Order: sequence, then C-alpha cells, then structure tokens
Amino acid sequence: MEFVDGRFELREVQKLEGHTDRVWSLAWNPATGVAGIPSVFASCSGDKTVRIWEQSHPSTSWECKAVLEETHTRTVRSCAWSPSGKLLATSSFDATAAIWENVGGDFECVSTLEGHENEVKSISWNASGSFLATCGRDKTVWIWEVLPGNEFECVSVLQGHTQDVKMVKWHPTMDVLFSCSYDNSIKIWADECDGDDWVCVQTLDEPNKYIPWPCSLVLYLQFLLLCFICLVVLFYFNNFHELHVSSNDTTLLGIFASGHSSTVWALSFSSTGDKMVTCSDDLTLKIWGTDLARMQSGDGYAPWRHLSTIAGHHDRTIFSVHWSREGIIASGAADDAIRFFVEDNDTDGLVDGPKYKLLLKEEKAHDMDVNSVQWSPGEKRILASASDDGTVKIWELASLP
Repeated sequence: MEFVDGRFELREVQKLEGHTDRVWSLAWNPATGVAGIPSVFASCSGDKTVRIWEQSHPSTSWECKAVLEETHTRTVRSCAWSPSGKLLATSSFDATAAIWENVGGDFECVSTLEGHENEVKSISWNASGSFLATCGRDKTVWIWEVLPGNEFECVSVLQGHTQDVKMVKWHPTMDVLFSCSYDNSIKIWADECDGDDWVCVQTLDEPNKYIPWPCSLVLYLQFLLLCFICLVVLFYFNNFHELHVSSNDTTLLGIFASGHSSTVWALSFSSTGDKMVTCSDDLTLKIWGTDLARMQSGDGYAPWRHLSTIAGHHDRTIFSVHWSREGIIASGAADDAIRFFVEDNDTDGLVDGPKYKLLLKEEKAHDMDVNSVQWSPGEKRILASASDDGTVKIWELASLP
C-alpha cells in the first residue's frame, strides 16, 4: 500500500493571519478547488468574525476576500458550507446560527436561527442541502428544514444527551444525523416516518453499556429476541466448541459498545461512508463500521460497530479529526501537533479488526492547541489547520522520493 510503504513530509504552504483571537473551526467550500475554480474556505474565531479565504492564481497564495462581522455578538464556534457552496452557515456562543449568501461578491446574512438556550457549538448540512442541524451547550440537537426564500423551520428538537453537545454531523449519503457530546457518547438520529419523527436509533458509548436503545416497542421486542438468540448460540459454543470472539463478531458481544471514556469532540466519515472515526479527551481515535448497503437498500437500520481503537499516539486531548478521500486520517490535538494515520493492510489477519499505523507526526504544527484540521476537496493532499494561536495554516502532505 502506497501510504504504508511510502515516505511523506508535511510542508507548510502558508500561514494565514488576521483573526485576533483563537480560530475554532474551518470549512472548505465543496464547489471550489475543482474544474479550475479557485479553492475557498471559511474560518471562524473567538473574535466574533468569519473570514473567507481564496487561493489566487497564478501565484497560488491565499488571500482573505471577506470578513463577516457585526452579526454574531460572541465567539463564532463553527461554520459549514451548503452542498452547493452557495450558502455558509455559522453557529455562535450568542445562542444563534446565521446563514450567509454570496451576493455579487459580498456576503450578506440572509437568515438568523434562534431557539437554543445558550452557546451553539456546531452546525451541519445534510447531503442534499434540505436539512440543517445545530447543537449546543443546552444538551439539545435541533433539526431545521430548509424552505424556499432562505427560510428555515425547526422540525425537531432532540433531547437525549446528558451534557454539552460538541458536534453534529450528517452522514455523507443518507439523512442520518450523528452527534457527539461531553457525556462521552455518540448518538445516531434518524427519521422513522419520513416526517418530523426524528428519534435516537443508536448510542455509541462507554464499554458495558448497550449500543442500541430502541425507540419503539417493536424495535425493543426485536432487540430482546436477538439477545435471546445470541445467548443460545453462546451457550452452545461454550459447551461444545472452543469459543473465539473478536471485535468483528456479530454475537451478543457485538451489541456492546467499545466507546470513549471521556468527552467526544468530533467525528468524520470515510469516503465510502461505511466507516466513521471519532476523537476524544480519552486520547484515542476510534473506528466504527456499518453495513451501508443494507441501510441504502431500505432493509432496516444497520447498527454501527466498533472496529478498532488507535491509542498510544496522543498525550493531550484530540479536538479534531478528518478522513480524506484517499483514506488518510488527520488529527489535531492540544499538544499543538498534527498526526496522520492510515490503515495497515500488511498486518497478519484482521482477527481483532483493522489496524491503523501512524504515517506522520508534525510536532509544533502550531504554537498552541490545534482546534480543527480539514482536508481540501481538491485533487492535491492539501490540509488546513486552525489553532488557539489565532492562525490558520495551509499544508501539503507530499511524498518523498
């Protein structure tokens, strides 16, 4: 495998300055960086502003093209572009979210979303741009339907987390929403009735807690029946065969999570959407997998299962994680470093699930905590990072001869 066998270095392309406080989050415009369209991304900060950065040609340097200000009155914590790249959504500690539209080169705030009791920590669009999700310190997740004329209607307020919700993220191909929290868990939400009936269909949390907590009587009875069948199978094997259980088994042990033991800060999906990586204050990255084909076929919900834990590489909180289309996982942490991981296909067998190895570690990538790492949607291996030091950096992961 190229990434396992090859040698790489992380080259700093440019350091972008302008924010006057810590930079919390980054978001690349998905409609840029391809077909000759210059790459564009947004950064948001504790200075209450959002900056729009664009790559100029032919110099390929980055310039700040716009500063979005005087709308949010406190820290802007998160930003996200709509799938079309025409709208930018931002969330703030001022308890609001804002929608911005590029009108003739100028960004205008065309809608303000209110309802959260306090800080709105994260915001995310679904794959079609028909829904928007927000979450906050008030322990809730809100789902907004996008209506014509830049109108947004709250269709559901989801309550299930017991602490501050750090991030919301839609699945890249399905209308399934994921949220991660200070309560150490990841919750998965889906619409059961093609309407406003959004429910929690699964919880990924600490060891020895059940993953799926059925949200209807029928699902609950099915769950109990599955447990009974698994117990019978386990009893049979324990008495008549040598029992070997791995993290890939779908026996009774497969319905228990091997989740995080502290705050879950962020999550990201593989390019195929059948795997997810989460990062935590417990100093680990965890890989989860699902039967995507089953869910896409409409043959019921396919639970997410723990596949692997990447441990021993971080010694401070991991704040951000992002999976590239090529399969490279980037992480940003409180030790000021950026790390890259890839699946190691050269290991002997997959009895204990897929293995991942450290590809590269960039010590002191920033002068302070790395809050966000985001891969560019363009063709090159370009990564942007944001830090408490108030800067944004553009990097290229380059192969060495």
